[in-house]
Amino acid sequence: MKYFVAFILMGICFKSNSQSSTVDVVENTLKISGLSEEVFYYGFAEGDQVVFSFEELNGKELKEVEIVEYPASSKFMDYKTKKIENKTLNVLRTGVYMFRFSNSAITGRICKIKIQRIPSSDKTKFFNTSIKWINKPDTTWNVYTKDVVIGYDTLLVPKTKKELIATELYEELILEKNERVNSTMNSNGNKSAVFFTLPASISNELNSQKVIGWAYWVGVGEEANDAWKQNAQIVTSIVKGTASYMMSPLGGLLAGKVTELLLPKTGEDVSYAVVDEQNKSLFMQGAAYEGYDFGRGIAGYKKFTNRNMLSGTWHIVLSNDNVVTGINTNVKVIALIEKNKFEYRSYTEQKVTARYAKQIMRDPVVKVNKVPVIIN
Repeated sequence: MKYFVAFILMGICFKSNSQSSTVDVVENTLKISGLSEEVFYYGFAEGDQVVFSFEELNGKELKEVEIVEYPASSKFMDYKTKKIENKTLNVLRTGVYMFRFSNSAITGRICKIKIQRIPSSDKTKFFNTSIKWINKPDTTWNVYTKDVVIGYDTLLVPKTKKELIATELYEELILEKNERVNSTMNSNGNKSAVFFTLPASISNELNSQKVIGWAYWVGVGEEANDAWKQNAQIVTSIVKGTASYMMSPLGGLLAGKVTELLLPKTGEDVSYAVVDEQNKSLFMQGAAYEGYDFGRGIAGYKKFTNRNMLSGTWHIVLSNDNVVTGINTNVKVIALIEKNKFEYRSYTEQKVTARYAKQIMRDPVVKVNKVPVIIN
């Protein structure tokens, strides 16, 4: 009998000490809205026992109640539960535990929860169960295959190209004519016209030729002929000793060696114009006409370098206003020709080609997550 009483007393003392070592973590009543969940995080020390109680105060079911050792080790789960009483879990290592309450109903649930811990020793009796959130980088690796240059191959490729090897400029006499222009009393009329056609452009594989400018001279009588000779002497003296192509005064004018030509001061004069075929006919008929250059004098000249006037047929029309005296008019036309010569030349060209090989690449992908940690 004495031993039995002692055993009872020891049991009472043990029960009293066990109850006194239980530490409340949280006791709370909360509403879990319809189609939602609530999650709470608390820290526990190694050796702790977690005592968990839950009750839906209106006697309704809650879809899920789960206790998870963070981050993903589920320690307890109950489905469609109304009440859980003093569920005990052993904590094998110090860490954070997640308490999750999920409501799949469209109406809310009123729940009472109580979480306690039983420390394994006095050393952890005052363990802080609160947690804090920190940013923790999480690195993963994006692995893929990529073609990478591992070297280069150089080849010498034979090629040919067309090159300009020579350009020659020369003048060509297009027209030289002495034209009689009658007086106004002459039954044949006091008008006359001469025409000329510029050389056509030539282009083939290795040669090309084109007109780059032309000029004309109109002069009456010996006075104009003398002036032409003086201009020829001046141009010859300028280009003497050089490999120049221009020989005539008009050639020197086209090449820019002289900017103007001498004109006679005395003698009979003539009216002249440069026109196309249609306006030449109008001129001869005595009708109004248009032209590209007009002049009147003992002599005159003009050069043309506009692209739209470097081909085709042109007319120089002449008229004499002398009543009884006819005049002899000398007309000259010179074209400046550019001739190009090409040839094919061989050469080698380096062709560099890259060599590739497939290599496995690893690119770090860093993602920062917020994670709960123990404050202690």
